[in-house]
Amino acid sequence: MTEAKKYNAPVTNPESAPFWEAAKQGKFLIKRCTACGEPHYFPRSICPFCFSDKTAWEEASGEATVYTYSIMRKSPTGPYAIAYVTLKEGPSLQTNIVDCDFDKIGIGQKVKLVWKPTDGAPLPFFTAV
Repeated sequence: MTEAKKYNAPVTNPESAPFWEAAKQGKFLIKRCTACGEPHYFPRSICPFCFSDKTAWEEASGEATVYTYSIMRKSPTGPYAIAYVTLKEGPSLQTNIVDCDFDKIGIGQKVKLVWKPTDGAPLPFFTAV
């Protein structure tokens, strides 16, 4: 039996602490600007679109679509897939695609959020639907 991959615990700061606390409850949070209405990820206090400090936390669905991806087949830790996915709510983020056949990953493919445990808060990744 192969040993499960170990992930380092995320580094937190006061601005990202609510995100990581929600992650411990299995909730994936994004921020939405209440001034311009735009959602953004990675959650931060200042809107990257209009620079307002009027932002609010909201839970994302965990549903996304692959925008682009790359598969690294030769790595000291084994093959892995890295991708940009676009959340159903709008923001795009860089992530790893895990727990699926890498040969079946494609642009436009539906993916869903999965959490991987660490010694701290779990880390968000995505897998094929």
